[in-house]
Amino acid sequence: MLGPDEFRRVLGCFASGVTVITTWDPEGRPTGLTASAFSSVSLNPPLVLVCVAHTCQSYPALRASERFAVNILGADQEAISQRFAAPPGTNGSNKFDGIRYAPGTLGLPMLEGALAQLECSTVHAYPGGDHTIFVGQVEAARCQPGSGAEPLLYYRGQYGRPHSPGEVR
Repeated sequence: MLGPDEFRRVLGCFASGVTVITTWDPEGRPTGLTASAFSSVSLNPPLVLVCVAHTCQSYPALRASERFAVNILGADQEAISQRFAAPPGTNGSNKFDGIRYAPGTLGLPMLEGALAQLECSTVHAYPGGDHTIFVGQVEAARCQPGSGAEPLLYYRGQYGRPHSPGEVR
């Protein structure tokens, strides 16, 4: 049987974009996590999915909430990704301390400066091993004006950005 370390190593060969999933906890505080296991599902209706580990600090809030937001990060937002990937209380701070955010159309906490944002109503939550697969219907979406910004990518355990063949970065 394939072990988790080997599985993670092999899947690391698949480059993915980086998102921060946000919602409100039952006490009305913003909560979020970094996720690269995100994908579109359907155009009609517009559906996306995100896979969230049961051990994640934000998992109970996502499970209890009827809505979540997807903040697609730009290449200049690596520090935000790292902050939302870290356990709560790392460096003695709340994940949202010093992070600029504002309520979106559905009232969800939306990270300022994200490359694109989607606000979703949760329509399904499927068990998936040690994760839950949340399927959301997109109720509102927006892209950063100008859309010339580059996305933040994750590949083989490192952050990167797209580049043309032969170009060195």
